[in-house]
Amino acid sequence: MSETNTVYQAYQANTYLFGGNAPYVEEMYENYLANPGSVPETWRDYFDSLQNVPAVDGSNAKDVAHQPVIDAFAQRAKAGGTKVVVASVDAEMGRKRTAVQQLIAAYRNVGASWADLDPLKRTERPNIPELDPAFYGFKDADQETVFDTSNTFFGKDKMPLRELLNALRETYCGTVGAEYQYLTDQTQKRWWQQKLESVRSKPNFNADQKKHILDRLTAAEGLERFLHTKYVGQKRFSLEGGESFIAAMDQLIQQAGSLGVQEIVIGMAHRGRLNVLVNTLGKMPADLFAEFDHTAPEDLPAGDVKYHQGFSSDVTTPGGPVHLSLAFNPSHLEIVNPVVEGSVRARMDRRADPTGRQVLPVLVHGDAAFAGQGVNQETLALAQTRGYTTAGTVHLIINNQIGFTTSDPRDYRSTLYCTDIVKGVEAPVMHVNGDDPEAVVMAMQWALEYRMTFRKDVVLDIICFRKLGHNEQDTPALTQPLMYKKIAAHPGTRKLYADKLAAQGLGATLGDDMFKAFRAAMDAGKHTVNPVLTNFKSKYAVDWSPFLGKKWTDAGDTAIPLAEWKRLAEKITTLPASLTAHPLVKKVYDDRAAMGRGDIPVDWGMGEHMAFASLVASGYPVRLSGEDCGRGTFTHRHAVIHDQSREKWDEGTYVPLQNVAENQSQFVVIDSILSEEAVLGFEYGYASNDPNTLVIWEAQFGDFANGAQVVIDQFIASGEVKWGRVNGLTMMLPHGYEGQGPEHSSARVERFMQLAADTNMQLVQPTTASQIFHVLRRQMVRNLRKPLVIFTPKSLLRHKDAASPLTEFTKGSFQTIIPDQKVLKGDKVKRVIACSGKVYYDLAKKRDEKGSDDVAIIRVEQLYPFPHKAFATELKKYPNATEVVWTQDEPQNQGAWFFVQHYIHENMLEGQKLGYSGRVASASPAVGYSHLHQEQQKALVEGAFGKLKGFVLAK
Repeated sequence: MSETNTVYQAYQANTYLFGGNAPYVEEMYENYLANPGSVPETWRDYFDSLQNVPAVDGSNAKDVAHQPVIDAFAQRAKAGGTKVVVASVDAEMGRKRTAVQQLIAAYRNVGASWADLDPLKRTERPNIPELDPAFYGFKDADQETVFDTSNTFFGKDKMPLRELLNALRETYCGTVGAEYQYLTDQTQKRWWQQKLESVRSKPNFNADQKKHILDRLTAAEGLERFLHTKYVGQKRFSLEGGESFIAAMDQLIQQAGSLGVQEIVIGMAHRGRLNVLVNTLGKMPADLFAEFDHTAPEDLPAGDVKYHQGFSSDVTTPGGPVHLSLAFNPSHLEIVNPVVEGSVRARMDRRADPTGRQVLPVLVHGDAAFAGQGVNQETLALAQTRGYTTAGTVHLIINNQIGFTTSDPRDYRSTLYCTDIVKGVEAPVMHVNGDDPEAVVMAMQWALEYRMTFRKDVVLDIICFRKLGHNEQDTPALTQPLMYKKIAAHPGTRKLYADKLAAQGLGATLGDDMFKAFRAAMDAGKHTVNPVLTNFKSKYAVDWSPFLGKKWTDAGDTAIPLAEWKRLAEKITTLPASLTAHPLVKKVYDDRAAMGRGDIPVDWGMGEHMAFASLVASGYPVRLSGEDCGRGTFTHRHAVIHDQSREKWDEGTYVPLQNVAENQSQFVVIDSILSEEAVLGFEYGYASNDPNTLVIWEAQFGDFANGAQVVIDQFIASGEVKWGRVNGLTMMLPHGYEGQGPEHSSARVERFMQLAADTNMQLVQPTTASQIFHVLRRQMVRNLRKPLVIFTPKSLLRHKDAASPLTEFTKGSFQTIIPDQKVLKGDKVKRVIACSGKVYYDLAKKRDEKGSDDVAIIRVEQLYPFPHKAFATELKKYPNATEVVWTQDEPQNQGAWFFVQHYIHENMLEGQKLGYSGRVASASPAVGYSHLHQEQQKALVEGAFGKLKGFVLAK
């Protein structure tokens, strides 16, 4: 017996189609023949493929259920029926026909693993038995046997095995390796099969198109060489080795324009970024050189390095002008991705373009970062959800096969490909050898066409190399000696392609002539992208000028007239008669109706709702997202009412705030996926492109915001001083010490206080319903666009003392400082307690219990920018007070204490002393033992009225 036959017999005995699984498979096949929908989709796909195999008699008859035929013969035998004669069949030919279909499926499934993808050719191709005809029992004598190939797109219904095998290898094992078989949609799978197999993955460009590809390769390499010689040793994160990426970007933009796309938003890290700025977006080389020479304007408080800078331009395409935006990006890899997606969604909403025909997100990744950074998983999880979809993203990977400086491939990742993460969202992947720029451009064509057809993510993985180190000061051979020997001997993609075109008769000096022309353009500092439009402005462009140069002290009229209040209140509390609300929700809305009439004080939930209603009625859209934010983590909001009588899972919801007025602006409330980092990044991106929408992200608990700390640090807190990008994003972070333990108590006020500088954001901790109403309205009514962080309460949502009378909504504004609400004789006050948040109500209760009339309590509702003038005004009301005590729920090393003590001291009167009362310093935000929490709370409240202890600061 031959070795091949032994392998095949072993395969028969062990694969899921044979051996001990045979009865199970037979039973499932019987079920499939009776009802294809009764078996799992993966098995249905396999059984579907068997139906394309011709019958043993050569006909195209479809299989029928076996069991009824078997039963019929059994009955006839029992009845003494006629003798059955079994006709002779060619069982071996039937087996071979089945094996051919398995061979086709194998190439479609794993052909990419044997493809010619590495331009460095560092390793031999792996041994993949499933791609060898011998694996299925074929011999050399079978090479000319003709088989049915009607389920392929090779252009022939029948092909000899030899010809079929060549076609499969050309299609799936050349310089393009395709992965798409995991798609569950048969239409999409067949779409890819048609694209790949109809041309056998071979590009077919004309002479002009080939010259254009060479031009883009020349521009990519030429810029890097120019910078390398002109600015020796300066960091630029060179693209050398991955020049085909620029050709792919050019194809993407031009083709997108011809398909009707009008805006493309790009997110990418530093590798090749300068090349994209100049050779894709059309940034003037002279402007880039000025940044290297340090002669460019430096008019921002902090600024950023050149390979983090964003840029925008308008370029011409066959379909008209296309606006290109390259998002500003920090060094934290991949974190820009959700920001880009949010920016794209805002643009789609502004254009009323829910299917993404006019706006396209493009994300450029590094191979190691794409596999390694968790934000990619979170961002991909948003792709097909209602509140976050951008109708498909085109992903490009500059895969230099090394990542950063990892010296052993066994340490890169735990998956075969760096792209395997996208299989979870069924995004097809085209792996392409970067040394075949025509294949790269062809794959880019397919990728974009797929996105525009199916509105789903797609990935182009350009496998290339990194000629220099991670940056230009590295010596990569220290850890990669073998790779860099190969790279040193590589002539470069541009040279290889220029030689190829010369051999095709397109000009022996074509490559050199192009390089000289590009160098001349560089020396002159001229555009390398033609033509870039300088005076074009889209009607959808946002005018940010009204929001620049504003001060936080600017006033805003946030009160609304009584008549308008009552009209809006009636609108949002009148539910349809056909709606069966849950009894608890029905009571909430009955109470809100009474609040609207002024019968009872307004609580927090109604204050929020009225802020939203008045904004959408005035032309300001509202977008609220977060985990469980439709209902509210603490069931206070109920912005979405669920019909208790609904019969279908996807019907029967009612949103009162979407029914405020006939021509109102949009109110959107989204229960997000279980993600902080990607969702917050998305909302920041949305707000960065829409200053006229109140964009709110609400954390389930404020504690969980630290899962998005990179977004907070790199974008929200510093985006304006680094990049000049103003942003009006609002964050709601539930915060309050109520005995719920270390992870359900603190929104980490101290971290935001530490980040607060340069008037970069607003930090508030409102304590009444009218305060949340006014601060939400203030965020839109004023033209100041700064991130607003609201430390929202939990128990105060239903606290009767936190409810506000109707007059506080129809008059007044947000109070940065709330004076003492108790009538005191100012000259008798000996101590002033300053505090922020829920602890005020504990302090007020304690003062009433003690009957103290010589202690005043001031609430600081805005922690930053600190309201010095308002705070000083309150202190001056008590000229005889000798002590000021800051009281907080948080431990001493947390909360606002270490930051506000300087502000308070600045405004104190001569001779006054400043003390602290709160929890002692702690490594944990809060204790987990309820009795200990209560003891601490009692002690800090009593300490606010007791003798000053510990640190005391005198003035």
